[in-house]
This record gives sequence, structure tokens and C-alpha cells, in this order.
Amino acid sequence: MTDFRNIEYLKFGNIRQRKTYDVLLKLDIMQVLRVYTPILTGTIPIDIDVPESDLDIICECEDHTKFSKLIIKSFEKENSFVISTRIFDEIKRTICQFRSSGFDIEIFGQNIPVEKQDAYRHMIVEYKILKEKGVEFRSKIKELKSNGIKTEQAFAQLLGLKGDPYKELLNIGY
Repeated sequence: MTDFRNIEYLKFGNIRQRKTYDVLLKLDIMQVLRVYTPILTGTIPIDIDVPESDLDIICECEDHTKFSKLIIKSFEKENSFVISTRIFDEIKRTICQFRSSGFDIEIFGQNIPVEKQDAYRHMIVEYKILKEKGVEFRSKIKELKSNGIKTEQAFAQLLGLKGDPYKELLNIGY
């Protein structure tokens, strides 16, 4: 299985993955955030992205003020920079968004180990399903996404899952 904790795999991927690698290096984002164990998640790492897909970087952070200050110091000059901290489902979260080198980038921090965060867990389940189901299934996912269907909903639709697609994907057992 690909080690998604190290972005080196992107260097050997498709054109968009290689561009992602270049942008992450240019911004030095993984190094800047290293104490927060950053992981790139979402559709680009598993090759089901569409042109409007963003770069989602999840982090584990306990001190949101310190985390925010580092992000502001490092990235506030980027286009469309915004950052906020709020509580959702009783969990404090800091979210930063900006645009750089043709990519929308989102940095997400919460006090949960990155490999236990839903974004990472969804990506791993989706990665395993894609490996098992093959090229045709991947094409159908990308087609649904191109038609505006969210990733988890596309998987749920093709797999015949009922209920909340975000929860049901995590219950598959991969």
C-alpha cells in the first residue's frame, strides 16, 4: 500500500500528482507543518480528482492558537487566504484556505491523530476499494464526480450503500 504519510509517492504519479508535489515543495508546507504530522488527503492522492479538486492537508493540533499563528506567518500572503477556528460536533477545528499555483489548498487541524481523522480514514477505505474494483470502477467514480456528486456519495451509490455515505464507508470494514 502507498505510504500516504510521505508525499514522495506523488513524484511518480500522474501529471496532477506531480504538480501537487511541486506545489507542496514550493510552499514547503509539509516541512512548515511537520510538528502537526501533516498528511495530504482527498482525491488527488488516490487519483480520482476532478479539475476543481483541492489539496486537503490534515494535521493534529492541540493548541489552535499556536497552530493558527504558524499558518498565518507562513501562508497569509497567498491568494484568498482565510483562517478560522470553530467547534463542530463538539470538536475544535482550525481551517485555513488559500490558493497557490493553480490549486485551492485547505489546511485542517483538530486534536485527533491524523490517521484517525475521518478524511484520512475515508481516503484509505476508498483507496482499498479502488484497488479491489479496478479501472472501470475508478472511471465510474470520476464520471460521477465530474457530474457534481461528492466523493463519498459516489462510492456509496456505486456500492449500493444506504444511509449516510460518510458513515457507511467507514463501516465497510477495510
